[in-house]
Amino acid sequence: MSAPPAITVTDLVKVYGSRTVVDHVSMEVAPGEIVGFLGPNGSGKTTTIRMMCGLLTPDGGSGKVLGHDILRAQRAIKREVGYMTQRFSFYEDLTIEENLRFVAGVYGLEKGAVAQALADLGLTSRKHQLAGALSGGWKQRLALAACIMHRPKLLMLDEPTAGVDPKARRDFWDEIHERAAEGLTVLVSTHYMDEAERCHRINYISYGRLISHGTVAEVVAHAGLTTVILRGGDIVAAQKRLRGQPGVDQVAPYGTDLHVIGANGAALRRAAEAVAAETGARLIPAETGLEDVFIQLMGAAQDNMS
Repeated sequence: MSAPPAITVTDLVKVYGSRTVVDHVSMEVAPGEIVGFLGPNGSGKTTTIRMMCGLLTPDGGSGKVLGHDILRAQRAIKREVGYMTQRFSFYEDLTIEENLRFVAGVYGLEKGAVAQALADLGLTSRKHQLAGALSGGWKQRLALAACIMHRPKLLMLDEPTAGVDPKARRDFWDEIHERAAEGLTVLVSTHYMDEAERCHRINYISYGRLISHGTVAEVVAHAGLTTVILRGGDIVAAQKRLRGQPGVDQVAPYGTDLHVIGANGAALRRAAEAVAAETGARLIPAETGLEDVFIQLMGAAQDNMS
């Protein structure tokens, strides 16, 4: 018998004034799964996460997180969830160790919890360093230590690597995968496509509505886009001529190449072949990337601010 989902929510709704910020979002996350939450700024990702971790009460919908009802057992959810916000929110004039002692006191943890958290995240040698003097990567590591020191079953991360250098981001994700392999469930919102591709599954939300979900391969395939590359010749002229052509939804330069993407494959190829011949470029078939899908979905979504 399989374990019940760590998260299962149905038709979540959150309204502020006349604006529906989260519009009937349903989602399921299995134990030990890393699920990505993608979408443009203002799409409702943070609001959805806050409803699922017991910090906001939904205006509609239902669900359970770690077996607890999101409407009636918010305190129980908070005890078993680690929530890492996109902003560094520790006392910058306290040391790493002092910040973690404060968090341990909030949770009523045993004396050895701070030392264990320092060791787990490689912070022991820096424990006397002021939090305000840390680089982005070390601040992120401190935040993660604080989130997992009470041994949560579920980790919710809201754009955790914003402003962090590539190596620190990779180290962070290696740490997340190690924790997931030990059974920790992770829901993470991100704008980085390489991070989304490291998730087991992804959910794409735009203007409050969940409009695509599945593995990266499934989401890309479901989008039904065709991508070709124009290489060589007059790429600048090719870019100008392709914009607005039938079948061409996106034209994006990548170095000396020009990526051409669209939902109507036949029309796109005809336009690309004609422009390639006119500008002396070679036409090369290519695989559609997650970023191409992301841009396409953003363009197709209806703004809920209007």
